[in-house]
Amino acid sequence: MAARKANPRPTGARGGTSTPARKAASRPAGAPAPAPRHSEVDFPPLTAEAARARGWDQVDFVYVSGDAYVDHPSFGAAIIVRLLESKGFKVGVIAQPDWTDDASVTVFGEPRLGFLVSAGNMDSMVNHYTVAKRRRHDDAYTPGGVGGRRPNHAAVVYGNLIRRTYKHAPIILGGIEASLRRLAHYDYWSDALKRSILLDSGADLVSYGMGERSVVAIAEALDAGLAVSDLTFIPGTVFRTSSLDHVVDYELLPSWDELSADRRAFAASFAAQYANSDPLTGRRLVEPYPHGVYVVQNPPSEPLTTAEMDAVYRLPFTRAWHPSYDEAGGVPALAEVKFSLVSNRGCYGECAFCALTFHQGRIVQARSHESLLEEARALTDDPDFKGYIHDVGGPTADFRGPACADQLRRGACPGKRCLAPEPCRRLEVTHADYVALLRELRALPGVKRVFVRSGIRFDYVMADPDPTFLRELVAHHVSGQLKVAPEHVSRRVLDVMGKPPHAVYEAFAAAFDEENRRAGKRQFLVPYLMSSHPGCTLADAVELAEFCRDMGHNPEQVQDFYPTPGSMATAMYYTGLDPRTMEPVYVPRSPHEKALQRALIQYRNPANHDLVREALRRAHREDLIGYGPKCLVRPEKADKGKKEGAGKAGKGAGKAKTAGRKAGKEPGRPGAPAPRRADDRGGRPSRDAGPRAANRKGRGPAPKANGHKGGIRKQGK
Repeated sequence: MAARKANPRPTGARGGTSTPARKAASRPAGAPAPAPRHSEVDFPPLTAEAARARGWDQVDFVYVSGDAYVDHPSFGAAIIVRLLESKGFKVGVIAQPDWTDDASVTVFGEPRLGFLVSAGNMDSMVNHYTVAKRRRHDDAYTPGGVGGRRPNHAAVVYGNLIRRTYKHAPIILGGIEASLRRLAHYDYWSDALKRSILLDSGADLVSYGMGERSVVAIAEALDAGLAVSDLTFIPGTVFRTSSLDHVVDYELLPSWDELSADRRAFAASFAAQYANSDPLTGRRLVEPYPHGVYVVQNPPSEPLTTAEMDAVYRLPFTRAWHPSYDEAGGVPALAEVKFSLVSNRGCYGECAFCALTFHQGRIVQARSHESLLEEARALTDDPDFKGYIHDVGGPTADFRGPACADQLRRGACPGKRCLAPEPCRRLEVTHADYVALLRELRALPGVKRVFVRSGIRFDYVMADPDPTFLRELVAHHVSGQLKVAPEHVSRRVLDVMGKPPHAVYEAFAAAFDEENRRAGKRQFLVPYLMSSHPGCTLADAVELAEFCRDMGHNPEQVQDFYPTPGSMATAMYYTGLDPRTMEPVYVPRSPHEKALQRALIQYRNPANHDLVREALRRAHREDLIGYGPKCLVRPEKADKGKKEGAGKAGKGAGKAKTAGRKAGKEPGRPGAPAPRRADDRGGRPSRDAGPRAANRKGRGPAPKANGHKGGIRKQGK
């Protein structure tokens, strides 16, 4: 079933509670909630009463979701429910049922055709836990942002809850959680291998990937009278069977017993799954289990055409949460996407830490300009719209089509990557369509600004010989800061990550600065950096810390690698092998080593100094402990003396304050010394301004290529 990209940086992980939840919390007790702008009749029914009001005695499907229901195309539940409605099916929604009460799934009685089950837009375990396995206390997909309204491993729990209550009703799992667990997978939270979610949930089928095609095919087959056990032929689905007599053209994966006994077998299995994730070239996969059970994955569904994507986004979404949530302040996650446009899906970037290849695939699909302009005009009619479109993009904002024409004829190339470490010579690099789209959007009446915030591939930008996109991005589509994802600087780590060499990022930073000077703007790059990724040693982490030092970058937050199901890097984390080469790869596993790597990136924080010194000594980089301009941290005695001095200063603070007043030198009064400017410490603002190309000490000039002041040329494979 449809869902957006699995985000390694989930909502709520980096910031506070979203706006609707804050408004709900600040409203005085007993004060009325804002008047609803939609009535319940505008939404799919969430109660039996709402279904009866439509004249329904029985629904065709019950959609059970771990999220509150938000009728917006950025939410997978809304897409599937509205799509099935458009095909004439009656769908009732049970949002966030009480998993401790069997009656919570009986709201509509037994559906005529079956249950559709999703954990929600996010994996429930990522929703619940930080990478350090600490419990989160909020949930952006719940009314009021309240945590604890869904269980761990929600799809499994919901499936078993339904199966206990309705012994024979078809159950179809979908959404990101089920999609990435469709075959045997590593579970980071229990540090153990788990079976296919199909076996643990009691479900009959898994609809994996973007599920519009497969869910409609399932619904029509069940409606035609076929038993769910007969639905073994639908692309984009996974089923179980006790016989392979009627399964053809398949590749046999290592068995569960082999996977459990040998991590190398898991790496080989994951490599086979990855190689068969293309809808044009992918084969059927069979995973054997004990007692004669087989889990069979059919090839992926074909990507939607532009016309089909347009039709999905033209469905009658209210673009609002269900009015029953108004009193709680609504659903915070909507604020992130309410005034954004999804222009594409799929990604051929293939970052190792991202599971997108397993969920949306490598073939980029895009909506038409007309569809996006139609949706943008609808945004301008919203009373809350202030003239700002927050984002126009998708997994990668500046991808607007397949990497090359061959992808549509022969599929994505197995064993080859389109962008990293160098762009393929067949890669069609152009931003012309995206530039034209952005121009049309910002010309609409009522639109003041159009921002691009979902992320661009800076290596793709640098491979484009036409500077128009970067020029217009800087001039019109950045709101002071542009977030990009170089992730690291070590060539060894970047190769494992599937990212371009660091010189490409430095070239992009130089070009970005040049375009800002041309536009007369002062805007900054904010790089996302990742610690503890497979392949990253302490020596590599020190190299990243030196980059932060040289660029004047002081990251307040650092993303530790999060081993979530479905990513290449998670397979590396579990096995210690790179499935692409089957060669060993270093994996930082212990919480202490992860803390050391994170502390190095945030070496300016005094709370990290002991960890930084330990990391530098382990890496044999004692030369970075001292008082020189290149040192990251002072010796222990300097920190100790500083703390003692601060204590003595605290005792005399009252006397000093009085003396200052008597001398007429209280800050802000005549005679007071001028306050120190934020950039007095080295000519750099104290805010996190990101790396600046002007401060490239010891790094030499940026490479020049392709019409930019910096870049890379496309190379043959």
